[in-house]
Amino acid sequence: MVQKRKYVVRNKKGVISVENGPVPEPARGEVLVKVHASLISPGTELGDVIKARKNPDNKKLKTAFGYSNAGEVIDVGAGSKDIQIGTRVACMGSGALHASYACVPRNLCVSIPKGVSYQEATFACLGATALQAIRRAKLQLGENVAVLGLGIVGQICSQLAKIAGCHVISWDSLPLRLKKAERIADQVVNIKGSDAVSLTDEFTRGYEIDAGFICFGGEATGAFKQLVACMKTSPDTHKMGRIVIVGGASITHTFAAELGNLDVLSSARTGPGYHDESWEHGHDYPSVFVEWTTQRNLEEILRWIKEKQIDVKSLITDEVPLIQAPEACEKLIQHPDHALGVILLP
Repeated sequence: MVQKRKYVVRNKKGVISVENGPVPEPARGEVLVKVHASLISPGTELGDVIKARKNPDNKKLKTAFGYSNAGEVIDVGAGSKDIQIGTRVACMGSGALHASYACVPRNLCVSIPKGVSYQEATFACLGATALQAIRRAKLQLGENVAVLGLGIVGQICSQLAKIAGCHVISWDSLPLRLKKAERIADQVVNIKGSDAVSLTDEFTRGYEIDAGFICFGGEATGAFKQLVACMKTSPDTHKMGRIVIVGGASITHTFAAELGNLDVLSSARTGPGYHDESWEHGHDYPSVFVEWTTQRNLEEILRWIKEKQIDVKSLITDEVPLIQAPEACEKLIQHPDHALGVILLP
């Protein structure tokens, strides 16, 4: 058994580096994975790095990070004997680090279908995040959908809304992300220099937006108000429809009559089970009561990738060695229009 591994860390000031350490042993309900690829999350993951740079947390010295990787099972702990050594798996959660080896809870990894690459499989976590948001919106065939923010989650939300039979218009300001979305959405809107509300009204042929998704973090009050202006309006002037917030957005708005009868929904994480330690380590919920768990959502994303209904390969802009993780993260932070899907290869 290999005794050492490489893994990516950030310190309290948000400085990223690669370190060496012992390969962990899988505890009960865990598997040990030889990592073949991991995906950097440009939103949540690097958002935490940026926050640390602005407001260093003196309680944290160094933190290993990453939560979406894929690889090969090389050892299993007690309670995980149903997974065979050599199984190709997509993994997520705090154990699915940017590393050469990682221990991951049993229910936070799923088998990779034949024909799906390790690189593609790393998108399972962010894909499941998008799928959970789509489920929250309860889309129907033929509805008009607006997706605001075309990072990885926004791109996959746009694709899933198309799978659900909806007409999709997607907004962003970064040319790279808009270009990627052109292959997915029915129409894209560059919010810089465009009247996004008027263009969206034209797109819906006057029927207006049924469901909208805000897929970015940070200050989003202006974007929220623009999206509200695009939503359906009842004869008594009340706004109708559903808005799902899947990014860590901050929004200031008056409710009740000021907002009408819109359903504003928060969508967190990847589905039931994630952060339930007992579930993560193998104790599943009865599927008759909890059908769309995190694990099931991960499986569905990989299935759609295999069936070519979801295209994540086109979202990959960079593949770099794990030891170049600091430079890769810096590129995403400093030049978000030059990179999107960045894969680290141990």
